[in-house]
Amino acid sequence: MFILDWLRTGVSWVLVQFHQLLSTFMNPASGWTWALSIVGLVLVIRILLIPLFVKQIKAQRGLQIIQPQMKEIQKKYAGDRERQSQEMMKLYKETGTNPLASCLPILLQAPIFFALFSVLQGIAMLRPEGVFNWDQYSDLLYSAHDASIFGVPLYATFWNASESPNPVNTQILAFILIILMSGTTFLTQRQLIVKNTAPDNPMVRQQKILLYVFPIVFAVGGVNFPIGVLIYWFTTNLWSMGQQFWVIRNNPQPGTPAYEAKEKRKAEKLAKKSGTVVIEEVTDTASENTPRVQPKKAPRAKRKKK
Repeated sequence: MFILDWLRTGVSWVLVQFHQLLSTFMNPASGWTWALSIVGLVLVIRILLIPLFVKQIKAQRGLQIIQPQMKEIQKKYAGDRERQSQEMMKLYKETGTNPLASCLPILLQAPIFFALFSVLQGIAMLRPEGVFNWDQYSDLLYSAHDASIFGVPLYATFWNASESPNPVNTQILAFILIILMSGTTFLTQRQLIVKNTAPDNPMVRQQKILLYVFPIVFAVGGVNFPIGVLIYWFTTNLWSMGQQFWVIRNNPQPGTPAYEAKEKRKAEKLAKKSGTVVIEEVTDTASENTPRVQPKKAPRAKRKKK
């Protein structure tokens, strides 16, 4: 398949370039050099996907805007699910919104995932894929094949751990990475639903389904993922969590818990700033001229007692 071949070449080329860069101050044959090269690959891919992430945020805001119309449709066609779905799809089309926009980054990374999987499988079988098939990089195929971390080769999988040099370490490392990969997937989706989605959003139910579906899919499929692929997916999840945290904190959707938290922080900041200004003004005035204190008369009741 032409597109997958092109992706294999692109993925392997970025991988090799990072390996050559890191080899200037790290051991070229070390598994950590290749593992960090995979991390570098993640950074390149996620930077390229930033425009898509921006589009995703805009789509989510669009869904927030059409919430009243969605509620009306649900109320009007409460007893007719088919008509309700048709009207919802019509509304999405008219407003240019996409209810599954939050899944786009994951879906578009799937071909890259398969390309990386194929490249690592080629390394495991000493079958050159992508640029490893080029004469100038052919020697790196053997370097990547022999590279390992904690005694586990990067091409090893949990399911086929018996074929690796250290089966026990392979299963332990693969299990830990599968848990980390699935856990970060869950936390990333949950962060979006809990903090940046209005409680009365009609799409919450669908999002909650995906909240549990994706981690389960990754956990089940993860037993067949090479260690290198698990490192890739765990790293990209960490990027997603950080990127999403920054957006939710600084540019949340109106009507969400994150938006209320931002407004509260803004109010506290203004109050603190205002208090600081007052203190500075009093200090400055006092330094120039000591304020005159006006005597106050005691209340009549106290004067009578005296």
